[in-house]
Amino acid sequence: MTAIQQPKILSAQQIARKLAAEFAETAAERDLLGGTPKAQRNALRQSGLLAMSIPKEYGGLGASWYETLEVVREFARVDSSIAHVYGFQHLMLATVRLFSRPDQWQPWFEQTARNQWFWGNALNPLDTRTIAKKFAGWREFSGRKSFCSGSADSEMLIASAIDEHNGNKLLIAALPSGRTGITLHDDWDSIGQRQTDSGNVTFERVRVEENELLLDPGPLSTPFACLRPLIAQLTFVNLFLGIAEGAFFEARSYTLKEARPWFKSKVAHISEEPYTLRHFGEFWVGLESVRLLTERANTLLDDAWSKKDSLSADERGHLAVAIATAKVASTRVGLDLTARLFEVTGARATHASLGLDRFWRNLRTQTLHDPVDYKLHELGDWALNEALPTPTFYS
Repeated sequence: MTAIQQPKILSAQQIARKLAAEFAETAAERDLLGGTPKAQRNALRQSGLLAMSIPKEYGGLGASWYETLEVVREFARVDSSIAHVYGFQHLMLATVRLFSRPDQWQPWFEQTARNQWFWGNALNPLDTRTIAKKFAGWREFSGRKSFCSGSADSEMLIASAIDEHNGNKLLIAALPSGRTGITLHDDWDSIGQRQTDSGNVTFERVRVEENELLLDPGPLSTPFACLRPLIAQLTFVNLFLGIAEGAFFEARSYTLKEARPWFKSKVAHISEEPYTLRHFGEFWVGLESVRLLTERANTLLDDAWSKKDSLSADERGHLAVAIATAKVASTRVGLDLTARLFEVTGARATHASLGLDRFWRNLRTQTLHDPVDYKLHELGDWALNEALPTPTFYS
């Protein structure tokens, strides 16, 4: 009697690799087009990966931060816009988990897993143009927000406004993206990260219920709540590393297949060309350094997350140092590699159809949102004075 063969269940990493291979086929073309990658977002919905970081008891996959950020990195190797909005999906879920009560975040988690909701970002606390007015039992948001990554084609938004009735304190809320008064503008047109939909959102007298406000415990209230900005920073670290790795793989493939040795090298094949080997050696050292720093920071985040409310300020501070170190390294190595890859691929690799410049454009665009100089200042204060970084909403 023949045994019934059970269907193979793919792991989250296997699903991510399969999706990444599909995304890679059109990544360069879509980068030129910009706009919302609707088909790719729908593929993510159908994959179940939008619930990857949600605990199993709420219908999610119950993945660790290490595993979730590995998927961000996997996507970033081929399509950093998809990687960006995917990383922000889990950052937004972390935001409601860290800033709100269980009776708020648990239903949101369950509905996200059940309905495969995409969460978008309309938070940007540096943009203070959105004002909250207070009424009996509800608030009203009016104004505009910039850099709202993943807002288009989302089901939910994390939004913020300045509370004019409470000393201009930052108010954060979780809102349905389709609520009356919310307009998601299709106006993102940057040189890089062109399919992140990071344009503007307008709020016109948007009603916000009290149970949609993330007040308890709220941001910066406990060391555990202060993990939110560190998760954002580490998401970018994995994004930057993935972009650099993708650029390396593309450069290696093109070099071996298409590049020619310079006539003065006196070698028959590019694989023997001395300066090409030197460049690839430098690329490798840089990438290996960032990989180790990133994987260490990912592990430390899981350790901190597992402590929840018992996490101490010192433990949070040491995690901030580890993430800042990886952030500086991933920025520097990534920008160097994505700019220098043409030194090994040669002049023909600049053909527009290849789109090899997208790696630098994407990385350069995203790294400008958080100046490395200030990370180095924090790290210098730690290295010289053993002063741990002070938690802010941004780091």
